[in-house]
Amino acid sequence: MAEHYIGGFHAVLAALEDGAHKPFEILLADSRNDERSRRVRELASGLGVTVRTVGRSDLDLKVPGLRHQGVLALMPQTELSGEDVLDADPSENRLFLALDGVQDPHNLGACLRTAEAAGASAVIVPKDRAAGLTAVARKVAAGAAERVPVVAVTNLSRTLERLKSRGYWLTGLAGEGQETLYEVDLTGPLVLVMGAEGEGMRRLTRETCDRVVRIPMQGKAESLNVSAAAAVCLFEAYRQRHHGTWRKG
Repeated sequence: MAEHYIGGFHAVLAALEDGAHKPFEILLADSRNDERSRRVRELASGLGVTVRTVGRSDLDLKVPGLRHQGVLALMPQTELSGEDVLDADPSENRLFLALDGVQDPHNLGACLRTAEAAGASAVIVPKDRAAGLTAVARKVAAGAAERVPVVAVTNLSRTLERLKSRGYWLTGLAGEGQETLYEVDLTGPLVLVMGAEGEGMRRLTRETCDRVVRIPMQGKAESLNVSAAAAVCLFEAYRQRHHGTWRKG
């Protein structure tokens, strides 16, 4: 079984408290003896998860460049296949977020965190030429990566076509969209499609979408960071779904 490390107290505590898969083991820096580290030990003990005390330099070697705060958890792989998502029943009005080639793991992690908060069922990403669920992405997600499935697919446009054929409505985001985000119905089975940093959606992805919308902007800013744009779109979908305030025209 594939394994990976997650770091930081938010992510590790989330995995221990309510993650779908418990850690194989916890690595805790020998310099940590505070309330959060004691909470990690307490939860791990209750689950029968081993906690090993190691030097901070050992943690640095496991996840180079990650600000792990002195704690790591070794986790089973949680990415799903495209088939798992395609089998979801569209009658349940599921909401998916598709990221077309987002490169920065910080952006992926931020999108995951927002996706969980807005009630998205999964985040869909390409397997190649895109950020994956690295330790950095998981730490930024602050536990959301352990609760929201990330589905890595070989061909994003083909996956989107299959979701469309099953009744999902595909709404892409681009600055040249004819309608604004606030002029369209975001209820029902929906896939929100966001492009990569700088380049936006690829041509095939854009052509697969049922519609392309834009976020109305004021001032001199031409666009938002992809994670900020995803947050705006996801919470407009949340508002329409939970408050019933959308009206055509």
